[in-house]
Amino acid sequence: MTAGARNTGARLKTAERLQKVLSELGVASRREVERWIRAGRLTVNGRTAVLGTRVSKQDQVRLDGRLIHRSGALKSVAQGAAAAGVIVCHRSPGEPLLPPPERAAALAAASARSIAERLPRRVGRRFISISPMPLIDGGLELLTADGALAQRLQRSVRALESEFSVRVRGELAEQQLQTLRAGALQAGAGERTERLELRALEPSGGEASNRWYRLVAVGASGHEIRQLFERQGIAVVRVLRTRLGSVALPRTLARGQWRALSGPEISALLGSRDSGP
Repeated sequence: MTAGARNTGARLKTAERLQKVLSELGVASRREVERWIRAGRLTVNGRTAVLGTRVSKQDQVRLDGRLIHRSGALKSVAQGAAAAGVIVCHRSPGEPLLPPPERAAALAAASARSIAERLPRRVGRRFISISPMPLIDGGLELLTADGALAQRLQRSVRALESEFSVRVRGELAEQQLQTLRAGALQAGAGERTERLELRALEPSGGEASNRWYRLVAVGASGHEIRQLFERQGIAVVRVLRTRLGSVALPRTLARGQWRALSGPEISALLGSRDSGP
């Protein structure tokens, strides 16, 4: 057997189906990649890919002529996500983010449409929310129409720092603040107490019976922030998320409005080194 034949055999053993490789890289779902293949948009080493094409690490894969870098997969995801319509919304407390399930559609017929239903069709038709806030709260929300990207974002946000504005009834004593900063969440009987990683908790204004507090935590959901306060017997009026990772809620973005995230912003949320400043 020649050296060339041995190399070819070794390559075939390590090769995997193109749609599986691109899906695991997070470029798109397998179904979406199959659509690209049928449309002739993907090439492998200069040849148009077909269903069943297998690739290895040495192969060059291009989408519409653009090389997909394996090491820069997150950057490719970000570019595709921005094109597909990954958006940041400013949601008012009580305002629906997504349409209700079909079984509840009749009950919701008289209520206001969700933010997703008011978005232009060009950014998508069916959206997935990333770490959504409870309905009674609001602030910064993320939506994407890309299922594979949604899974990657959902995993990555658990390692990101988030900032919240929490409004409570009455001014908190220093002892209460110290207890909250410990980050202990309610645990079930016999279970280990979970803790949030708090990086800041400080007063931020308010008067009379309503007081605002700025809270920064790693990987915290809106539900967990509420639980943190309520387990101490503190009456929470509102929780607003103002930042998720490097994406902050702009002051110019009014309630009910949205804007598309850029490629670098998506890369930063995914933890890519190519996210830029």
